[in-house]
Amino acid sequence: MNTLQEKEYIEQMSKKLKKEQWIIQYRRLKSNYGLVVGASIIMVFIVLAIVGPLFTTYGPNDMKVISRLLPPSRDHWLGTDEFGRDLLTRIIYGARVSISIGVVVALLSSIFGLMIGIYAAFYKTWDHILMRICDGLIAIPGILLAIALMAALGASATNVIIALTIIFIPSIARVVRSNALVICKQPYIEAIQAQGASNSRIIWQHILPNTLSPLLVQATFVFAEAIISEAALSFLGAGIPAPGASWGNILQSGKLVIYKAWWMVVFPGAMIILSVLSLNLLGDGLRDFLDPHVKHKQKK
Repeated sequence: MNTLQEKEYIEQMSKKLKKEQWIIQYRRLKSNYGLVVGASIIMVFIVLAIVGPLFTTYGPNDMKVISRLLPPSRDHWLGTDEFGRDLLTRIIYGARVSISIGVVVALLSSIFGLMIGIYAAFYKTWDHILMRICDGLIAIPGILLAIALMAALGASATNVIIALTIIFIPSIARVVRSNALVICKQPYIEAIQAQGASNSRIIWQHILPNTLSPLLVQATFVFAEAIISEAALSFLGAGIPAPGASWGNILQSGKLVIYKAWWMVVFPGAMIILSVLSLNLLGDGLRDFLDPHVKHKQKK
């Protein structure tokens, strides 16, 4: 076998190996029912939030007093609220608000939490300062801190994002820090430092990539918690201001007429439960998929 034939043989074996690896990963993904179910449900919610308003015949704030508190029917599939507004339309627009806030909060919390966690793990001086601030924020109940921030900032979607981001940054920072501390003690990090690599190169090229898997899992849980927190703030009147549609303020209106219009509580409540349940399934599935050793340890 000459050199050219050896090169072709190596290339064929490399392609075959990559194909087999993709097949194995696909089988693992297919057998991870929590990940598949959670991702499927949340994708349905995302598609509903994006394209749902295009197919509604009513506006989210179109009021018709003579049609107030109508039960589910052919004209109004999920009934109407106390102002005669179509409940299905408001729930669809509420999905757009809740999911967009959840995505932005999870993204911002992950970015800031990642930077804080990595630098706290790598620089001991920063560790004492940043972690004590995070401990102080974690010591305050999240919903109380959110209400206080909303009282200071005012009720709006932007301020809800700011308040919830501040609440969830410490939890992500602690997760990233704990993983980064383990990585910093690895022999290859010490070897890279001995070779004279800069701190920035060590942090961004070697520590950061190894913290992305737990960060992704934690971000899905933050996504779910952000949806619940936004609904709670809107329910208490400190979140999305009226007449904006939100699952939380729809529930807040429904509690006043729960005995006359059960659909105003059941349907938005079901949307919150399904979205949070799907995100938790997605997070658990991602944890098992990205770190299969966790599942093996649980079986033992």
